[in-house]
Parts: sequence; structure tokens; C-alpha cells
Amino acid sequence: MEQTITFTERDEGKRVVDATGTEAGRVVDVRHGTAYVDPDPSVFETLKAKLGWETADEASGAYPLQAAEVQEVTDDEVRLTRL
Repeated sequence: MEQTITFTERDEGKRVVDATGTEAGRVVDVRHGTAYVDPDPSVFETLKAKLGWETADEASGAYPLQAAEVQEVTDDEVRLTRL
């Protein structure tokens, strides 16, 4: 059964990491259950290509993270399924 992830304000500030634990960015905002990520510049191009990011949110400059791309959310981080 596929898990459903809904982000909340408690997720703001969490590290976003890839499957190996490498930091890919941070959750900087959560709106309507969607987390917005400020990507680490060193991995931005990879994230953009793998996650299909086209444009940043006008208000925050961050990119929306789709729940389908997330393996799990812990107390400290959001772990992506792939990268």
C-alpha cells in the first residue's frame, strides 16, 4: 500500500537528503500540504532534472516537492526516494 505524505509547518527547516544521506536542500516553507525546498546549489541541476523542477515559487524562490518523491519524513529530515 502506498503511503500518503502530507507536509505540515513542523517540517519547515528539515534537511532534504537523497537516498545516501547527502543533503540536497532544506524545506523552507509548507503550504497546503506541499513542502517547498531551497536546494543546495551544488546539487541543484541534478535535482532540477530528476524531480522535474521547472520554475521556482515566485514568493519564496523555492521549489515544490512532490510527496511521491519522498521515501520518508523523520523528526530531522525528508529522505528522497531517488537521485
